Amino acid sequence: MKPLKKTLQAETLQAAAIEPLNNKRFINAAILVASLGYFVDIYDLLLFSIVRVASLQSLGFSGQELTSSGIFLLNVQMIGLLVGGIVWGVLADKKGRLYVLFGSIFMYSIANIANGFVYSIESYAFWRFIAGFGLAGELGAGITLVAELMPKEKRGYATTIIASVGVSGAVAGYFIAQYFDWRTCFFIGGGLGLSLLLLRIGVAESGMFDKTKEDTVSRGNFFALFERSRFLKYMRCIVIGLPLWFVVGILITFSPEFGKALNVQGDVNAGAAVACCYGGLVIGDILSGLLSQYLKSRVKVVYIYLFLSMLSIAIYFLSGSSSLFNFYLICFVLGISVGYWVIFMTIATEQFGTNLRATVTTTVPNFVRGSVVPMSLLFQYLIGVFNGSLVGSGIVVGLLSLGLAFWALHYMQDTFSKDLDYIEE
Repeated sequence: MKPLKKTLQAETLQAAAIEPLNNKRFINAAILVASLGYFVDIYDLLLFSIVRVASLQSLGFSGQELTSSGIFLLNVQMIGLLVGGIVWGVLADKKGRLYVLFGSIFMYSIANIANGFVYSIESYAFWRFIAGFGLAGELGAGITLVAELMPKEKRGYATTIIASVGVSGAVAGYFIAQYFDWRTCFFIGGGLGLSLLLLRIGVAESGMFDKTKEDTVSRGNFFALFERSRFLKYMRCIVIGLPLWFVVGILITFSPEFGKALNVQGDVNAGAAVACCYGGLVIGDILSGLLSQYLKSRVKVVYIYLFLSMLSIAIYFLSGSSSLFNFYLICFVLGISVGYWVIFMTIATEQFGTNLRATVTTTVPNFVRGSVVPMSLLFQYLIGVFNGSLVGSGIVVGLLSLGLAFWALHYMQDTFSKDLDYIEE
């Protein structure tokens, strides 16, 4: 019996040694897919802002129609994100993180390709809605999966990698748009997304999610978030992200119009403004993630970035008669100042139990993205109130988003190193 006992001991030791290696492999695979998925997500999401003018001109629009039709299509896309965020979030808690991660990638890839074939504003709007619906699921599922696989002290590093790789998709979109027709740019995005599906092999489901399947607790119940204490916490998670999408959805998307209103010396290119802003976001996300690990706090870092955002937005509105180079530099600084997306997403993930975590992590960023709809409508309304002043309207909307974010952050619980292995009763 001695040889058998030694053999069993050896096999046990070997299994114990292999398990950490397998866990590391699963974690690396999840980070890779989530990062590249978010890269294509941002590429597609911001590609419309980059090719908005060129695509609408090719469909026969000009003058004021470029702005009004652009706002319409942007709002349709954002409504798709809102609806998709709820659907994918619930599915991620009911069916699994991987189910949503790859399902959403497939949907937005097909929509991207279809966008390259549109020849009317109606078909353009339809496929932007489908693209928005598909885009709504990837980031939340990816962040949730990685956060649940990572050790709690190091998950900030993983989410920083995902966000940093992801937001660089906007920069890639700008450079691709310089060399290819807008239709080809959509085809490229769709091809990149479909190629990601080949990476499905090697990505493991979250162990925390697998444990909830054995429990009788309700999973993915969106309406459970409307219980008073949960709802307030949920709304705070959303509101702290408003300034980021005010900058991206209003100041950067409509930078050509703001450039004229601010008497910038030269014609502002929306694609260049997006690339500069997201170049800054890459740096901002890396710095905010590392700073959070150094300070061992999420909330302190968001406070720092909100103050930086307030300063950079003020500089943007005071940049009258600046050179084109200086305007793009300000867009770059704006990007750095709102580069707390990685911390914002991590906070949302850490606030709720495993049975609601994916629902929250998926819906929160999409409600923030979708906030562009009421912000743009308010922006348009205030333009009339301020006798056509884009600057006056922009300042009011900006102050409102910053004020709400500071208010929400004041009541936010810091969740650094919080153990995520629990459920919401």
